[in-house]
Amino acid sequence: MSQKIQELEILTPDDWHVHLRDGEALSFTVPATARCFARAIIMPNLVPPVVGVAQAEAYRGRILEHVPADSHFEPLMTLYLTDSITPEEINKAAASSVVHACKLYPAGATTNSQSGVSDLAHLDSVFAVMEDVGLPLLIHGEITEAEVDIFDREKQFIEKHLIPIHKKFPKLKIVLEHITTADAVDFVERTSSSVAATITPQHLLFNRNDMLVGGIKPHLYCLPILKAGRHQKALQMAAISGNPKFFLGTDSAPHARNTKEAPCGCAGCYSAPFAIELYATIFEQLGALDRLEGFASRFGAEFYGLPVNQSKIVLQRSEQTLAEKLPYVDESGIVPLAAGSPLHWKLRS
Repeated sequence: MSQKIQELEILTPDDWHVHLRDGEALSFTVPATARCFARAIIMPNLVPPVVGVAQAEAYRGRILEHVPADSHFEPLMTLYLTDSITPEEINKAAASSVVHACKLYPAGATTNSQSGVSDLAHLDSVFAVMEDVGLPLLIHGEITEAEVDIFDREKQFIEKHLIPIHKKFPKLKIVLEHITTADAVDFVERTSSSVAATITPQHLLFNRNDMLVGGIKPHLYCLPILKAGRHQKALQMAAISGNPKFFLGTDSAPHARNTKEAPCGCAGCYSAPFAIELYATIFEQLGALDRLEGFASRFGAEFYGLPVNQSKIVLQRSEQTLAEKLPYVDESGIVPLAAGSPLHWKLRS
């Protein structure tokens, strides 16, 4: 039997999809993300949403106030697309030094998406400018019609909307965020190099049985929702494939415990405090620790046209149990992803 690796050194990773929230929450979420990631694409679904460059700059300033003194963490800002966003604002975003992408939420698809796009036809002129200036389009890819089964919404979005968008704007850089299905993996694999996808730790570690069998686990409820085991397996194979079109995006989304354990619980999993350790755990389970650096530290930067980080982090083998609860903005605290589960790696300070 081969001896287990005791220490793993990789280039400092980036998180290409994270929710930090705003206000008091930033004092918890920013240090949690900055502990191991050099950069992160920051989601703009605040209330009100970040729809312009000036708002993005102001939000970035609030984030930077909470970056630990010994960290060089860089927030990469995004704009929230609405029916009324203009090509002029896209040009301003492309000319700015802080906005790195635009986020498309179909209206009503997830947390704070009420201001999202109601008709994608409204955005043709915006997509044309984004394609021309090279500003990536980040997509929460789900159909929102009430009659569509929640487990089919990603697949139908790809068929009804994403394939036509890519055909119409073939050079537009597209990231299909937090993919959850074999259908999404197949779409990304067979399209051009202008299309990529992020994969979360929850969709690699869990499937819908984990969420539903033996009682509902509200802290595994996220959108897009966890899918069947065959889809989980497809995501795992994509993550460890070495294909640069798939890279790390935690979709870490903090919600206080009392808003998750509620009659109408919020969607989102909070993984930031242990994110890279969770990814290392699943990559080791899949026999692919040697593929972690590409997925976590190289492929996203290359897709966005940014330099790969030159600094490094070290993960050490350390058998521990994830905390059941962490401090957050109120006394109920926050329950992290995989709370109470064994964790086999620890970031060396």
